[in-house]
Amino acid sequence: MANIRIDDFKAKLKGGGARPNMFEVEIAVGNSRSDPTKVVELGKFLVKAASLPASVIAPVVVQFRGRQVQLAGDKTFEPWTITIINDTTMELRNAFEAWSNYIENNQSNEGVANPADYKVDMAVYQLDQKGQRVKGYKLVGTWPSNVSAIDLSFDNENTVEEFTVELQVDYWLATGVEGQTSGLVLRNA
Repeated sequence: MANIRIDDFKAKLKGGGARPNMFEVEIAVGNSRSDPTKVVELGKFLVKAASLPASVIAPVVVQFRGRQVQLAGDKTFEPWTITIINDTTMELRNAFEAWSNYIENNQSNEGVANPADYKVDMAVYQLDQKGQRVKGYKLVGTWPSNVSAIDLSFDNENTVEEFTVELQVDYWLATGVEGQTSGLVLRNA
């Protein structure tokens, strides 16, 4: 057995380890009357939870002489969910509801057909303990498939409302990954 000391471990754990509460999200909303700059700024403060996106390659199983051979199939991109703290102006909730209504109108059941008219790019960044971006993901072609309900109750006290938005994603690009973008530029909203 190798003689590994705690100092060896600490030397390998760069920056003291990445912290899940050190992140920043740049949100955008498609075709909303909200000020895009204000939405991005609010998102940096009011997006309470997000995730670094998953990468899933489904297996293709091929039978060969009684054995299963696993081959790489197609890559899929899971929906990306963010949790937003709701303030009394409900500006971010209003922006996501307006975007959803633009995609398909609640009353007329009409909407836009061209994906370029309703899809936008967003980004999420892992920060170090100094608040510097150390890793970034540009989520390309996002749109809201679910703006969650907000439960109201007389029993809820000493809390602030939250809601989630589930966003569909065409694909994502990450900084520091060979063959992908090295600099994330977000501003198409």
